[in-house]
Amino acid sequence: MMQHSIVQMKKQVRNWLKEHDDRAFRETFLDWHANDQMQVIRELEKQERRLLYEWLTPAEFSDIFQEMDYEDQFFTVKEISENDAAEMLNEVSADDAAAFFDKIPIEERKESLLKMMDPTEAAKVREILSYPRETAGAIMTKEYLEIFADQTVGNVMTFLRKTGQEVETIYYLYVVNEEGSLVGVVSLRDVIVNNENTNIRDIMSTRVVSVEDDLDQEEVARMIKTYDLLAVPVVNKQKDLVGIVTVDDVMDVLEDEMTEDIGEISASKGSTDTNLTAFQAAKKRAPWIVLLMFLGLITANVIGQYEETLEAVVLLSVFIPLIMDSAGNTGTQSLAVVVRSLATGSFERKGISQMLKRELGTGVLMGLTCALVLIITVSIIYDSPMLAGIVAVSIFLTLSVAAFIGAVLPLIINKLHIDPAVASGPFITTLNDIIGLFIYFTIATSFIQYL
Repeated sequence: MMQHSIVQMKKQVRNWLKEHDDRAFRETFLDWHANDQMQVIRELEKQERRLLYEWLTPAEFSDIFQEMDYEDQFFTVKEISENDAAEMLNEVSADDAAAFFDKIPIEERKESLLKMMDPTEAAKVREILSYPRETAGAIMTKEYLEIFADQTVGNVMTFLRKTGQEVETIYYLYVVNEEGSLVGVVSLRDVIVNNENTNIRDIMSTRVVSVEDDLDQEEVARMIKTYDLLAVPVVNKQKDLVGIVTVDDVMDVLEDEMTEDIGEISASKGSTDTNLTAFQAAKKRAPWIVLLMFLGLITANVIGQYEETLEAVVLLSVFIPLIMDSAGNTGTQSLAVVVRSLATGSFERKGISQMLKRELGTGVLMGLTCALVLIITVSIIYDSPMLAGIVAVSIFLTLSVAAFIGAVLPLIINKLHIDPAVASGPFITTLNDIIGLFIYFTIATSFIQYL
């Protein structure tokens, strides 16, 4: 929806609120998409929102609530009574409700709301909250359909008509035995196209792709992508079906993981949230900057070690930024390639040796290209073939090494079972700065008598 349309919607809602015309409001507002409804509500004044809450049922408002980010959800729950909040949360899908409760900082507030909710719905939320964060169990939903192998298609269709509205997705129906263990899966298409007297056992697939409840959420996302699924069942150690993870949950996971990786790679972990104040963001970023500042002292020390070389040929200092920037950029490129390969699983198919050979080869070719350009450029500008040769050889070796380091460092970190994204751009850049300067000044010192 275009922004000007949201503005028009907001004006309409304000007119209805001003005229206390709840009938006109409900006739039009409830036809809008939940995300558009959410955007309108968040721009209303507090008193306007309170009147609007009275015009919406808990079920109607639950759809809007699920479109909000946590901050808006938290303030909304504060604006309505606990009883209204509990009734509304009863209508929210268990996984979304659990995600909201997981972020409530005050334990007493969390328990108070859970106790006021319907016991069955609260139990679903508590079960999801019992799992470790960022696992399949922590992101699964409890709203799914399970059937039995001895049912007929006609029985299942009747069951779907009665309960289909209560679950998150009906595209897959999960077949369980009397103990609750997952034994098969049947698609909605197979149910629809078969005769009503057909037995589910005859059309179900027993080759079920499932994930265990303690599997990391990134692996769950990878499974759904690999097998092109709309949802994947979640089982416990006893192979009992305990929930499902849907593709929309995976999209949220991918957004969270991408945000986390961006924070790691840019050394701004925890401060990418635009809702943070300047003080909060600075508090999270400052330790990284201070650490990188001390690492920068190592770079300065390397330059200091070659003070005599710089004093003898001051012109060498002109190329320090070129060497440092090229090394850092090349290393960061290799880092991004390897981290993405690890995240998508393509790394396992290619293997370590092939990945390292490719990145080293890429660095060598880029180094040769840059070296040829610098030989010509520096010779023309400074009329010094020897200086051009020193800079060219330095950039060739620097880019070759930088690409290799950018690839091997995240692989080492991954082997230590640490998120490879922590081999962040600033750290790779600083390390390659040091190595690049060492290569440059070593070569320059060796040939200084010819300059």
